[in-house]
Amino acid sequence: MITHEDSLLNFEKQIAYALETFKPDGIEGRDVQNIVLCGLGGSGIGGRIARGFYLKNATCPVEVFSDYFLPNYISNKTLVILSSYSGNTEETLDMFDEAQKAGAQIIGVCSGGELLAKLKAGNYPFFTVPTGYQPRMALGFSFSFNLLILGTIFNYNAKAELETAKSLYLNSDLYQQVATTVFESWNSNPKQPVLIFCDEHYAGVAVRFCQQVQENAKGQAYSLILPEANHNATEFIYGNVNSNILFLNSGLNERTNLRFEFLRKLLSDNGNSVSDLSLKGASLTEILKAIYILDWVSIKLSNAKGVDNMKVLNIDKLKNYLKDA
Repeated sequence: MITHEDSLLNFEKQIAYALETFKPDGIEGRDVQNIVLCGLGGSGIGGRIARGFYLKNATCPVEVFSDYFLPNYISNKTLVILSSYSGNTEETLDMFDEAQKAGAQIIGVCSGGELLAKLKAGNYPFFTVPTGYQPRMALGFSFSFNLLILGTIFNYNAKAELETAKSLYLNSDLYQQVATTVFESWNSNPKQPVLIFCDEHYAGVAVRFCQQVQENAKGQAYSLILPEANHNATEFIYGNVNSNILFLNSGLNERTNLRFEFLRKLLSDNGNSVSDLSLKGASLTEILKAIYILDWVSIKLSNAKGVDNMKVLNIDKLKNYLKDA
């Protein structure tokens, strides 16, 4: 199994693989009224982040589902994109069955397994990815393919942006240093929960970081989206909240920026320190930069806590429990 560190050091290879193997044949010109992105955990998050990227360019509604069912409105005008790294995620397989029964248009992304067999049997388009990765460290595959598929539907040149974004990994040492700075601001107590405040453009990235802290560092992590979180979460800040706090703000909305400024002062006045990334908008390069930095932070947290970031024993127990049920 490829280590997390090696996955990150070679992250651009995942993007390059998607760019080299993606073909829009069978995707272009589809009559699509809505899109549902399906997947769980490390496989599903690629679709969630891709949806966030297309907030301003989507030409139809896009939703993300991570469950055993799909909404009742699924029809032959719905495009259902299913991602499962192993191809054996039981919830994703159930969503495939529901999509097929509804006559939806289906596209799959996987490395094999039962999902690939179902896609082949139904003569649906699919994209296969290399094996050997931890699913949560194969984000470059699922994110890139979801991005390219959606770009084809929305007539958006995601391929050109992905090609440009690959260049950020030439600065890997720089971004690892940024990760070190964030980690060191939390190093006095790496076991504290991680609390992330973000705007809508970085909601998927925040969920991704929560997943990485939870699985890699075996820690608690929570994300809250502004402006909505100002109407509830602000009310728990009366004193130290005993959390490692991170801001992810695209800076694209002046009113939301004011909310972040207020929140930063409120947290500081109550004895809390805040770390943030210097984000400049929500371009594909900025999104991938944030993901890359925060993945490294999760690895540094796991090392500081002395936990094995490759193993997910409780998740394995759950899968075995469900298999025997």
